Formats: sequence, C-alpha cells, structure tokens
Amino acid sequence: MEIDILSLFPDYFRGPFDVSMLKRARDAGLLEIRHTDIREFSENKHGRVDERPFGGGPGMVLCPGPVVRAIRSVRKPNTHVVYLSPQGNLLTAAKCGELAKYEHLVILCGHYEGVDERAMSEIDEEISIGDYVLTSGCAAAIVLIEGAARFIPGVIGHPDAVQEDSFQNGIFDGPHYTRPEVFEGMEVPAVLREGNHAKIRQWRKSEALKKTNRVRPELVMNQGENQ
Repeated sequence: MEIDILSLFPDYFRGPFDVSMLKRARDAGLLEIRHTDIREFSENKHGRVDERPFGGGPGMVLCPGPVVRAIRSVRKPNTHVVYLSPQGNLLTAAKCGELAKYEHLVILCGHYEGVDERAMSEIDEEISIGDYVLTSGCAAAIVLIEGAARFIPGVIGHPDAVQEDSFQNGIFDGPHYTRPEVFEGMEVPAVLREGNHAKIRQWRKSEALKKTNRVRPELVMNQGENQ
C-alpha cells in the first residue's frame, strides 16, 4: 500500500513510522509512506495557505488552491482521498479494514478551522477519530495509518491476532494473562491453564461480553441487533 500524507507539518511525523510494526512493514515493502507540505503549493510569496473566513468568525481556513493542487500532485487513477476532520464518519475497526484494501491512500490533514468547502470536490471520504477537536489532523493520520496497516496481509506476524482484536467482532477483546501464574496473590484463571481450547474460547468470549457490557453497553446492543 502507498500512502501520501498532505499536511502543514511534515516534521510532525518524524518517529511514529520508524518504530515497531510500521517500520517492519515499510522495510518489507508492504507499506510506503510519503509526506507532502501543502505550503509548497501556495501562490503567496510568503507561503501562506490560510485566510480569514467569509462571513466572519474565529480562526483561519485553508485556502482551496493549495489544497487542491497538493491533492492533484499525488493523485493516481486508483487513489482514495481521505480528509481527516471532526465532521467525518467515525473511524472503526471495520473502516480500517476497508481502507487497507486500497492500493493508494491520500490523507489530507485538516488544520485551523478546516478546509475551504470548494476543495471538498477532491475528497472521497471524510473520517473522524472521535468526537473531539485536535489542533490538526496529524495525530489522527497516525491513528488511521496504524489501524489500517494491521489489516494489510503480512504486516502482522500472526493474522489471527487481528481477528481477535477488540472491536473486530463488534465487542472488546477478552482479558490476557502471561507468566508468572501467581502475581501478588492473584492467580491466572484455571481455565487458561487446563489446555481445553473450546472452553478457553468460550471463557474469553464470556469475559469480553461482560467487560463490553460494563464499559460500552451500546456495542452489545448493536451486536444483538445485527444478528
């Protein structure tokens, strides 16, 4: 998969893609990530890409020209353009799986009060990582990329791990335990030490449902409605 990130702060991304899973994916040629500075497409001699909004109001708005030119500079026939903004559809595990199927993603990071509406004709999809506002879409881009990368074949060493992740089946993941068997008086549940895999699966599902119902009951309700 190829990913082009369009932002005002390319330096923001120094580090997150050079460690752990994403670094291994890049080194293996499974993922290529490039950065584009929207300011490079400004027609202003000072590199300015924002202006005050018509009609008044606080903050600044990204001008359509630099945004459109930046998108078109990296767009290919198979490109899917995502704009990260609080007004987008919520990023979920299912959506991450969908995004991982594209050969080329262009991710536009919002800044200031957002993007001039006339640039939205270049956007295929708006995505939000939650009902809150960040200074820019850069942090959201990192979340989206890591979430989607997990679904790219070969990125995760154990494919079953993705299928057992929280939300992949509509609910939280079950609890996990490792050595030692006893820690500060707390024992690993006996069912996990007995080796009966059918019972282990059932126990994990039961515990996952309990926690989901306690913390996010709407997820359990949604699962029932979809069955």
